[in-house]
Amino acid sequence: MTDVTTPYLAAAVTAELEDWGPLEEATGEPMQTSGFTLWQDGDQEVGVWECTPGPSYWTLETHEFVHIVAGRMTVTPDGGEAQEIGPGDTAVFPRGWAGSWQIHETIRKVYVIF
Repeated sequence: MTDVTTPYLAAAVTAELEDWGPLEEATGEPMQTSGFTLWQDGDQEVGVWECTPGPSYWTLETHEFVHIVAGRMTVTPDGGEAQEIGPGDTAVFPRGWAGSWQIHETIRKVYVIF
């Protein structure tokens, strides 16, 4: 049983991240990812993720909430309009979302998969 009285804390901007290897969703040159899992329970997860620049294509099997703490990228849903997001921006990608992420500057995000 998890101790629900202890908060799970991490400094998202300065957290030391682990090497998570190349991004499987990359559609161009290899992109390097790193991260830190703050909490996980089954398919649900909270953490910090970082990725180097480049293009990628995503088809989500879960919902994902993101809060960008550094870097910027352009997100384009299939059949939709491109939108740039950067530091301080928050987005939700619902299950089934498909589209491209063009990371312009190394991005660091806090994410919640649910």
